[in-house]
Parts: sequence; C-alpha cells; structure tokens
Amino acid sequence: MAGGKAAKDSGKGKAKAVSRSQRAGLQFPAGRIHRHLKTRTTSHGRLGATAAVYSAAIPGYLTAEVLELAGNASKDLKVKRIAPRHLQLAIRADEELHSLIKASTAGGGINVRCSLQQHGYSWRILLRC
Repeated sequence: MAGGKAAKDSGKGKAKAVSRSQRAGLQFPAGRIHRHLKTRTTSHGRLGATAAVYSAAIPGYLTAEVLELAGNASKDLKVKRIAPRHLQLAIRADEELHSLIKASTAGGGINVRCSLQQHGYSWRILLRC
C-alpha cells in the first residue's frame, strides 16, 4: 500500500475516545446536556451537535466570571479562601450578574450595602441593593 490509511494505522489499537467537552475545552458535559436537550425538544429529538456544546459553554462562562469576581473580593478582604460571602459580594457588585441572579442568597447572609460602602463601590450599586 502506498501511503493509505491502513499502512499508517497498522499495529495500533483503537484511538482513545475524546469527549465533545474535551475537544471544545469545556468544563461542563456537552454529551449530557445534548441528551437532556433531546428529551425536551418537540421535534422528535432532532438537535444539532453544536447546540449542546454552545449550551455547555454558557454555564462554564458564568461560573468562571463569578469565581473571578469572588476571588477579587476575597483578595480585597485579604483572605485566601473564597467563602459564600465573597460570592454574594461579587454577584451583588456586578450589575449584569445581579440582574441575572436576583433571587439567590448564595448562603452569604451579609449586609451587602455596608460591605460595599467600606470598599468604595459606587452609589449606583449601593442604591440598587
């Protein structure tokens, strides 16, 4: 055989399976989200493969954003560990995250207004709380 696939792969076993989440560089499972989306569609389970990857990327982005802001809040308070209080501060200080996650308390039962005042956040954020 002159350069065919059989000559190239001879002697090797099966290639190791790589998940869609790993291929896309995601933390959330695209295969599981695809399965759940298929059971909930009205078009008899017809769903594009990239829809699940895109849907898995959304919670990954939101998680990274909240954790970055919570890490900044914990650094401001000179603490090395992110606590529920830091998550709460991060969500309430960011205008877009606050509008997205209005009803949650995140287990950080604090007076957000006083804490934000101490760290010099704007009055617009303080009036919204």
